[in-house]
Amino acid sequence: MAEQLGVKDPSQVKRYTERRPTPFDHQQEIRQVYQWKDFASVEPEFVAWVAARSWTSGDGPKAIFTDGVGWLRERKVLLPGVTTLARLVARVRDDTTKRLWGALEGLLTVGQRYVLDQLLEVPPGSRVSDLERWRKGVPPRASGPTIVKALEQMAEIEGPQARQGLRSAGGRGGGAVFLRRLGRAGRGGTGRGGVGGDRDGHLPR
Repeated sequence: MAEQLGVKDPSQVKRYTERRPTPFDHQQEIRQVYQWKDFASVEPEFVAWVAARSWTSGDGPKAIFTDGVGWLRERKVLLPGVTTLARLVARVRDDTTKRLWGALEGLLTVGQRYVLDQLLEVPPGSRVSDLERWRKGVPPRASGPTIVKALEQMAEIEGPQARQGLRSAGGRGGGAVFLRRLGRAGRGGTGRGGVGGDRDGHLPR
């Protein structure tokens, strides 16, 4: 370190912490020379970025924190303490998630809310709810019965019309037609980002 700093007497490096203001003075000098910014000057912009990321993705706080550090470094921002930044990311993500839930709930009809509530109930003879069963999915095994079970679960989620289509899909081409049909239906649905949020990251108020 002494060599890098151009200090002829290495023993002098140990005296660096004797004067407490010295590190802060050097931090200010480094900031001016390399044009680094204080976190406080970009905090509102960073909060908006975290909110937009939380709104349009299903990423957890750890992933958003990691990418947020990269976002700050790209803009030459002095990083705050790890705990401070982690708490800020977690708070903004939680607030945005609650807003998202509220926006989604406002789009539901009474019937749709009833159906969603039923997904949380544990059916007789089962140990988990339908929602938990769908979340876990079918065990990933490359076999015919496993594929059939996966298709049946997809049809169950899609609704009665999809189940009827699965039963009526016959022959070698029937399954492929049904899969394409399901694919179009899935792509036509409203995803997480479909509730709001434009390409510039602006969110609905």
